[in-house]
Amino acid sequence: MPVALKLDKAILPKLPHHLLNDVMDQIRIFVENIIISSGVHGSAVPVLRHTLLAVVTILLAFLAERFCRFVIIPILLKVVKRTEAKWDDILFDYKVMRTACRIIPALVIWQLMPLVFYQFPIVQDMLARLCAVYLTVMTTLLVVSIINRLQYLDSKPGSSRSQYLKSFCGVLRILFIFIAVIIVIAILIDRSPMTLLAGLGATSAILMLVFQDTINGLVAGIRLTSNDMIHIGDRITVPGAFVDGTVIDITLTTVKVRQADNTITTVPPITLVSGMFQNWNGVQDVNGQRVKKMIYFDVRSIRVADDELKQRLITKGYVKEDDMKGDIINMAIFRHYMEHYLSKRDDVNNQMPLLVHQLEATQNGVPVELYFFLRTKDFIPHEHAMSDILEHVYAYAQEFGLKVYEQTPNQ
Repeated sequence: MPVALKLDKAILPKLPHHLLNDVMDQIRIFVENIIISSGVHGSAVPVLRHTLLAVVTILLAFLAERFCRFVIIPILLKVVKRTEAKWDDILFDYKVMRTACRIIPALVIWQLMPLVFYQFPIVQDMLARLCAVYLTVMTTLLVVSIINRLQYLDSKPGSSRSQYLKSFCGVLRILFIFIAVIIVIAILIDRSPMTLLAGLGATSAILMLVFQDTINGLVAGIRLTSNDMIHIGDRITVPGAFVDGTVIDITLTTVKVRQADNTITTVPPITLVSGMFQNWNGVQDVNGQRVKKMIYFDVRSIRVADDELKQRLITKGYVKEDDMKGDIINMAIFRHYMEHYLSKRDDVNNQMPLLVHQLEATQNGVPVELYFFLRTKDFIPHEHAMSDILEHVYAYAQEFGLKVYEQTPNQ
């Protein structure tokens, strides 16, 4: 047995004098003593020794992960909960620490496996690369987990600061994932990451062409949130895109809108930034939601009110007798009647602009526009109130001798 130990010691390379190597040497000697004591000799000794040392390394990695998961994490969580600061509760939650624990086994294997397979450089190099790739991937996942928690630092979801923070976190995620991919490729092909990054500079034009839509979406998303153009909970309307609903989510590449029928429509941020859209958020700041509707009347029905029409309108209480003196046009009477009718409705805010006026005549008749504000902002009550008013216009227009324009097939 002493001869065998001397040979093995002569074969061993001169390792650095630190604690890890000393411990591994002691483990190696202990394993060899067990193997030789069990009666195994010859070429089977190195094979069995490497197998047992690999098993011991894997066991140590497993125990290190369990120790961190069931001892270190509970202690850290208790420390974090006792602090008065809130940011540490958000950043260092259980999921983030659990992801960090997955790095520990790879670190143990990274340090011990080269010492186990010191006689096999090819195996040692292969294991080192695999561990480096795993460490890079798990470190990236840890960083991404921390970045994902950053967006919850703002206690007001949907605010401008929260959306800007979410967009910034999206950029950071893409940046770190891109760097991780470069590092993994560099490890696999045994090249410096800086060399790959320098090589990417020559192909940047091609990359920009391939990822043009993604880059535009990222820039548009940042502009959309940083300029405070839209928030979660806003109702937006995109003309010509059949988008009219409430914003439920905003990312760097998509804006999700819940339509009135509860369907979800996805709109690219570039569409909102480069085009035109309406944000109804300003309606919440005033006591009413604007209504702007046009009704087209047949120009041939517009005439001077005769005595019979005047008397009928006075009798039915639509107008006052003092207002019917002289020559007056039936449409003018109807406009004043509608303004009075709207101002008396409880659901119309008469403290805000209220107007019924005539616009320039078109080939489809003479348009009369109703411009007023309804007090209710909820979708269904608002639509019901607006429909009641339009139905009143259609029903009472004929009382004033007016006829709503209808296009005949010959026209």
